[in-house]
Amino acid sequence: MSHHTPVAKTRGDRKAAVGNVGRPPVSWALPGIVFFVVFAIIPLGIAVYLSFCDWDGLNSPSLTGLDNWSRLFKDSEFGQAAWLSLLLTTISWVFQTPVALLLGVWAAGRQRSRAVLSAIFFIPLLLSTTAIAMLFHALLDPNFGVIKEIGPWIGVDPNVMGSSTGALLVVAFVGGWQFMPFHTLIYQGGARQIPEVLYQAASIDGAGMVRQFFHITLPQLRHTMTTSSVLMIVGSLTYFDTVLIMTKGGPGTDTTILPYLMYRTGFQTYDLGYAAAIATALVVVATGISLIMVRLSGFGSMRSTREGM
Repeated sequence: MSHHTPVAKTRGDRKAAVGNVGRPPVSWALPGIVFFVVFAIIPLGIAVYLSFCDWDGLNSPSLTGLDNWSRLFKDSEFGQAAWLSLLLTTISWVFQTPVALLLGVWAAGRQRSRAVLSAIFFIPLLLSTTAIAMLFHALLDPNFGVIKEIGPWIGVDPNVMGSSTGALLVVAFVGGWQFMPFHTLIYQGGARQIPEVLYQAASIDGAGMVRQFFHITLPQLRHTMTTSSVLMIVGSLTYFDTVLIMTKGGPGTDTTILPYLMYRTGFQTYDLGYAAAIATALVVVATGISLIMVRLSGFGSMRSTREGM
């Protein structure tokens, strides 16, 4: 009697068998899930609870219902901080995305100097935000900083931090200078996944570098751009230490964005219940913008073409 090894007899069985190849068990994600629950979900739940309380940080929180939330929607300072946060996020995205995209595509090439220049360019990403903010604060000091000497040469007011527009642009520039290498790395990885055969076919058809970039590179990096943009927007909405060190929310309240308003409310006036409401609103705004971007870009329906390989 001969014995035969069972095989998948139908196309569905073969597809299921191939689809399970290379998939790790769910237990592999357990440490990450536990970490996320302990350090993200539980603190967020506590913040949401405190947003319905009156708490000074010393005594026990007392429930006050929707008092903090009704105050939030009537607070003109909160409205200004929300507008400044969205404005700073927009400026950061417009400033960082094109530069990071072009640098990432360039860094994905095979130029002789690419490795050295890329390593130098990624140095700001290794520095702490506090150190970078202190560095730029010293450089832009109108009395003792470098800006006092070179500002008039390049047409920049040495007291650039004294104007509302200048202070906001400086905060956006400093954040971009530090985190643009991170997004460049994302685009570099995405550009290296584009099949070389597409460029070879385009070259045969007579397409130059510019046409290849707009007709091949950009479409292929659409989901990479969505990933980078979501991370960039969430990061820009949570700027804090840069504002704290460089402007302290000034001049006046012209750089008082939501994270700084939350800090000032909670740790300077000790109104931690209202600060928790601000923090919760910030989470809702950041999550909402991220979900809208994912939905409009079609990122949520993306499927891997390498799954099962």
